[in-house]
Amino acid sequence: MIKSYYTSGLLLMLSVFLGGCEDVIQLQTEKGPELLVVDGGIDNRSQPQIIRLSYTGGYFDNTTPRPALQATVTVTDDEGQTYAFTDPDQNGSYQWTPEPGQVLGQTGHRYTLSVQINGETYTAGNEIRRVPPIDSLVYRHESFPFKPEDGPQHGFVAEFFARDPVGAGDCYWIKSLKDGKPYKPEPAYFSIAYDAAYNAGAASDGLIFIMPIRMSITIGELFSAADSVGVELHSITQETFTFLQLARQESVNGGLFAVPSVNLPTNVRNMNPNGKAAVGFFGASAVSRAETRIDPEKARPKLN
Repeated sequence: MIKSYYTSGLLLMLSVFLGGCEDVIQLQTEKGPELLVVDGGIDNRSQPQIIRLSYTGGYFDNTTPRPALQATVTVTDDEGQTYAFTDPDQNGSYQWTPEPGQVLGQTGHRYTLSVQINGETYTAGNEIRRVPPIDSLVYRHESFPFKPEDGPQHGFVAEFFARDPVGAGDCYWIKSLKDGKPYKPEPAYFSIAYDAAYNAGAASDGLIFIMPIRMSITIGELFSAADSVGVELHSITQETFTFLQLARQESVNGGLFAVPSVNLPTNVRNMNPNGKAAVGFFGASAVSRAETRIDPEKARPKLN
């Protein structure tokens, strides 16, 4: 009984104290220098390749980042072939468009990005690693025990099957597709794999991807009948794996168990050691892709 009275009294005092804290505190933060942001990469598909350039803003600035215009952007492969990227819409989205059947990225080759802007030259390098084919894409009936706020209570879970090639150190970025478009591409939903599991040292080299990774294309809610679902498996370097891992961590870093924030790594360097730094990342991938449309009659039975 004494413990009960003590707890109730403590909660009452806390509620009075916290309820009285209504003063608005305006934080005065200094605005740092504008830095170039590089966002994009290349792959082995015959489609436009895009590098987006913008500038950093203030910590509390929620406006659209200012695009970096009038830059000279090129990508050069390890055989000396150079590809020029242009910004036709003047919005900071620089692109290279292939001829029919032409591709820029080739597995096993290394590529160097060059950005010349405002008297500075920035470079970044990356390599296109091997990627296994997707053996199959399946789906099964599933139900949530309660009706979620968003999405159906009854629907389908999609799952892909692929085997990591023999040889430790292969890394992947698994992207979910819905109706042919990236599904929930925000950093909080990044799905990445090291060999066929989550991290190095898992003894998963050369195996089929583990179940949680195979099912990671079903994000947060069930698919519905007639939905088109798909998956893209992107090969990435270990450096890119670390970048995506930290980006995902920082995107959900908050609440009671938050840890001190860290600056994300970058592979973009200013050729002038005394010039402004840059942030962002230049990626390169080979891609496997599979899609299917859900047919309830062909779905696998619900797991018990």
